[in-house]
Parts: sequence; C-alpha cells; structure tokens
Amino acid sequence: MSEILFLAHRVPFPPDRGDKIRSFHVLRHLAARARVHLVAFADDPRDLAPAPPHRALVDECVIVPRTKSRIRASVEALATAQPVSLAAFAHPQVERAVRDILARRPIDAIYVFSGQMAQYLPVSGPRTIMDFVDLDSAKFAAYAQDAGGVTRHMMQREARLLATFEREVAGRVDASLFVSGAEAALLPGSLAVENGIDTKRYDPAVPHVPVVGQGPLVVFTGQMDYRPNIEAVLWFAREMLPRIPDVRFAIVGRAPDAEVRALARDRVIVTGEVADVRGWLAAASVVVAPLKLARGVQNKVLEAMAMARPVVASSAAAEGIDHDGTIRVASDADAFVAAVNALLTDPAAARALGDAARARVIARYDWGAALAPLDRLLGLSPETRAAA
Repeated sequence: MSEILFLAHRVPFPPDRGDKIRSFHVLRHLAARARVHLVAFADDPRDLAPAPPHRALVDECVIVPRTKSRIRASVEALATAQPVSLAAFAHPQVERAVRDILARRPIDAIYVFSGQMAQYLPVSGPRTIMDFVDLDSAKFAAYAQDAGGVTRHMMQREARLLATFEREVAGRVDASLFVSGAEAALLPGSLAVENGIDTKRYDPAVPHVPVVGQGPLVVFTGQMDYRPNIEAVLWFAREMLPRIPDVRFAIVGRAPDAEVRALARDRVIVTGEVADVRGWLAAASVVVAPLKLARGVQNKVLEAMAMARPVVASSAAAEGIDHDGTIRVASDADAFVAAVNALLTDPAAARALGDAARARVIARYDWGAALAPLDRLLGLSPETRAAA
C-alpha cells in the first residue's frame, strides 16, 4: 500500500472553514487509497485532539500549536529576508516531525497543502504535489494596491518575495495545483483541481437547527477575522443595507473582529461562531458574497447554492465558480442592491434561482469527480481501501 506524507498549514479537521474544507476532502480522498501520515499546525486549541472518526483517517498524526505572534514573525522575516508568511509557519517541531517520518516510513509521495508548508520539503525525495490553493503573492499584491505607507511597502515586499518562492517551489515539485483555472494560469505549468461540495450535508431537506426571527433575512457566512470577509460585510452594511428596506443582515462566522462586532444593531446580527451554519443558510431569503478581493472558488457560495438559496455575489466572489447563470453577479454596489431587492420582492423567482443553483452544484461540483485527478498525479489506484 502506498504511503503519503500530508503537510498542512492548518489541521484539516473539523472541516469548518474554507481552507480546512478543501484539505479535509483531499486528505479523506487520499486516505481511502493510501496510508497517510499528517503533520499540521493548529491555531485553535480544540483542534489539537481530533475527534476519533477524524483521527482514524490517518496513520501518524502530528499537530503542532501555532503560537508565534505576527510581530515576532515580521521581525524574523525582516532579519532573514524571507516572506512573513513563511516565518509565521517556521517551527522546529514541524521540521523534526517531517524529517523523522521521512526517515522511518517508506513514503511514496508528499502532498503539501498551502505554500507556507513548502519550506519543509526535502531537497530531494519522493514524488511531491504542491497544492498552493491560491497564489498568495497575487493576494498580497492586491492588498498593496489598497494600502498606504508602511503597510503598502510590507505588502509589496511580501508579494515580491512570495512570488520568487512560489516559482522556485513550482520548479522542483512534480505538480502544482490551484483551486481554479484562473489561479493556475497565474503560475505557468500549473493545474486546476477545483473545490467540491458535500451536497448530502448541504441539503435543504436535511434537518438542522432553525433560526429564530421573523421577516426577510440576508446572510453572509465566513471566517470573520479574515480581512476580505471583514471588508465585504463592512461594505454591505454601510453602503448597501440602508438601501434594502425591511430586512435583517446576519453576519455568520467565528472570530468577528472589533469592526464587525461594532456593526451589530437593530438590523444587523453578528453571531460569532455557530454550531451549524446550515440553519442560517436555510433561513436566508438571500445569501450575499460582496467580496472585493477573492481568490479561487468560494466555498461560502457553493454552500449557499447547495442549500438552494438565491445568491448575489460580487464579480470577484463569482469569478472562480462555473455557476452557469444560477447566481446573480453584481459588479458594483448599485447593481448589488438592485439584485438583492429584486429577489426579495419576487419570492418565486428567488426560489427558482435557488433550485437551479442546487441542481448546478450537484451536476458540477461533486468532490469525487473534482479530486479524481489526484489518483493519476500520485500514482494511486482509484479503488478505495474499503473496496479492496
């Protein structure tokens, strides 16, 4: 049986945020075909002890708490002329764990999830797949455009150093993967392996905890200490919500920062972490994704589509999704407001759009089909261990 070393910048389970959803499904796909050894970081102490069903997916499981502060990482990065993103994930325990597993186990392949973990690759070794997910250098270049002063300089530095690192890594691995064709095109020679969606879990017919409240509800979901999500809800709440009458706006997601918490008032609900986002999606009259900066495929949009909700997304949020017209796409605030108001005032059209969106993700975004290329890239049999 093949053995795979899986490196992840964030432990893949539980799959409760965008990056963890992708890494979890990749890991589960590989674990069904090979023996997997996991080395990963955890930002949340709760993730240090995986639930038994998740722990059973992997043979060895090394999870290291990530406690290095942003300030310390920045100082280390400046002192060593490396990107802050790499310094933030540099840890001797992870380095030792990778070296130990490679020395003890007959590893046939290494799967690296997220560019920050590429610093742990051996100089030479097994077949390696680098899943960049998104091109981080492009993300920081976009951040720099909207920043000023020292922040702008640091973002430009990060973009420049990461671009050099990404090209170097891509030049020595066997395959570089991205979450969409648009992202893959930014690094020549790369491949797109798209995200999928678990349509059995995200099914409006599946029982979930109902949301209390009356009247139309507009919902945004996401990790709320992530800058693009923060900017999205600030933009919607300040510039668009005042022009959408008689609705409540729910911001659903863990770790809302101070700016987001300050939005909470009569028409704005800031939930913080919720046990199950499906209840909020099911209660939504419209789900919105007004991101100004977005990379790859937005899981929040796929989840809303799978729950048969009408979705209004910015051009950036919709770019990576092959939605075939089953969501509304708005290029600016005026178009966004018009699209939301149109759906709120025509429930039949909103319901038809949501139904079409669910049919689209069932047909287009099945995880099994999305991850099938990994079998060829890693030399694995498509037959699962259970079937064998």
